[in-house]
Amino acid sequence: QVYLVESGGALVLPGESLRLSCKASGMNFKIATMDWYRQAPGKQRELVARITSAGVTNYSEFVQGRFTVSRDNVRRTLYLEMNDLEPEDTATYYCHTDYGRGFWGPGTQVTVSS
Repeated sequence: QVYLVESGGALVLPGESLRLSCKASGMNFKIATMDWYRQAPGKQRELVARITSAGVTNYSEFVQGRFTVSRDNVRRTLYLEMNDLEPEDTATYYCHTDYGRGFWGPGTQVTVSS
């Protein structure tokens, strides 16, 4: 069974930084494309960032230049470094993979507020 577990969400001030982690188990992590999505209250879930097994990354335009996605295949962990956070970044952040039939983590809450 594949499990994805996110951590690192918190309440922060505008302009601050956070690093989210997603620990994977039950899968061949190193061959999987991994994604970060987010969902704000009343809005649809949206793609934030993606990293392929080869380390190729792409980002949604609203985080380009502020967020960095990375992976540690030895630790089977996906990361999202978020800098210069804005109130509009407030959301539940989810880890996702299309590996197998596709899996989601339960999410971690990020709140950016003064």
